[in-house]
Amino acid sequence: MNQPRTIGELKKSGYRARTVKQELRDNLIARIRSGQPLFADVHGYEDTVVPALQRAILAGHSINLLGLRGQAKTRMARALVDLLDEWVPVVAGSEVNDDPMAPLSRYAREMLARMGDDTPVDWLHRSARYSEKLATPDVTVADLIGDSDPIKAANLKLDYGDERVIHFGLIPRSNRGIFVINELPDLQPRIQVALFNILQEGDVQVRGFKLRLPLDIQFVFTANPEDYTNRGAIITPLKDRIQSQILTHYPPTIELGMRITGQEARVPAGQEDRVRVPDLLRVLIERLAMEARDSELVDRKSGVSARLTISAYETLRASAELRALRSGAGGTVARMGDLWSIVPAITGKIELVYEGEQEGPEKVAGHLLGQAVRNVFAELFPDAAKARKRKADAGADAYASIVDHFSEAHCDLLLDRGEQEHEAVLRSIPGLLQLVAERHPYLDAEEQVLWAEFVLHGLAEHSRIGRSRLVGAVRFGDLMRSVLGGVLDADEEA
Repeated sequence: MNQPRTIGELKKSGYRARTVKQELRDNLIARIRSGQPLFADVHGYEDTVVPALQRAILAGHSINLLGLRGQAKTRMARALVDLLDEWVPVVAGSEVNDDPMAPLSRYAREMLARMGDDTPVDWLHRSARYSEKLATPDVTVADLIGDSDPIKAANLKLDYGDERVIHFGLIPRSNRGIFVINELPDLQPRIQVALFNILQEGDVQVRGFKLRLPLDIQFVFTANPEDYTNRGAIITPLKDRIQSQILTHYPPTIELGMRITGQEARVPAGQEDRVRVPDLLRVLIERLAMEARDSELVDRKSGVSARLTISAYETLRASAELRALRSGAGGTVARMGDLWSIVPAITGKIELVYEGEQEGPEKVAGHLLGQAVRNVFAELFPDAAKARKRKADAGADAYASIVDHFSEAHCDLLLDRGEQEHEAVLRSIPGLLQLVAERHPYLDAEEQVLWAEFVLHGLAEHSRIGRSRLVGAVRFGDLMRSVLGGVLDADEEA
């Protein structure tokens, strides 16, 4: 690309400057007309958040993305840079990205007055026109706006009243670009006040100087709901000046959640070929997150991030890979037993209310896993509770042969047991594989084994058979024996 290198060449090229908001608007219109999506890798917002963002950009508004953690707010803000022109000219050496056709700073004006059309021009790529600041309590007005620099004054031998001693903050240096403040409520109120003029009048004032810079910036803020923590809030006058507030949300369906998790999960080289994760386990992980978001033990104001499902999925894969490595197998299929290994990925990502804290994070995680298994089982197989009530009718209880088997025997499913031995144990249970094949004939042989194990966990969650966890294994047996065994164990510990 042959780019003009002086203002004179720039004028001859026919260049016409546009504001940042006009760039965003024009390029968004072109993208809409061509049928391109606004975001290529953000899912679930097509009918909610994306149209609201498009309207805000078309209106030239500053934007606040408001939502709980893990809702892709920062990702969307960063993706807006793709709507900027690829290159824009700036006065060479300018701290505030001066437009050659309309310079703001004293530096650029003096250079233009001295060199005229020979003033050198640099070209700024869109990637350099994005700035981001995480709001923390220690952020100062000087960080954002600027202040006098005594070192610069000494080096240039200038008086402190000379505007050339100003060290510009992040916002002036983001002129002609996009500036994002993450977690806006964490910014101290007195610092939020400093943003009033920039948002309303579009200019910046550095203290102690008779200086006004009409900056050209697209502001984007991200924030959690104000009642999320007691750390702070967006003060009302600032909220009034932010022109569009857009609410984000979690994926409304399991299918969308699976799509997001699959996209974001980091699968190490080699693991992809070594471990297969059937869709049933992925559904259970997404259902777990939904159960957590509705749980009375989890603080709903805090939210349950999509990072929970991503970490859980990665941990599940790692658990299955560890089994394959220990056994020397070339590959393996993830099991229900691997699902219980994801507890460490849950406990650090949920905020508990008082009742949940009393239970303890690990017990709450186990409860959420159980709820996910229970509810997904109820959607995929006959109602276990109703089947028990109809037990007197011949053939009415689809689980009769399985339950009867465990009234006299038990089985241990070892997490590290080989594939063939694991399958043999499940096939030894009367009616188990047959039930899966009848209800879901489309499953391949490997998935049938997984679903058979799932049936055992589902029946345990519906109190049809007993289940107890051992070291490296899960034991299924008679319900009453499991209950009494748990009581005896508790008595022995006491």
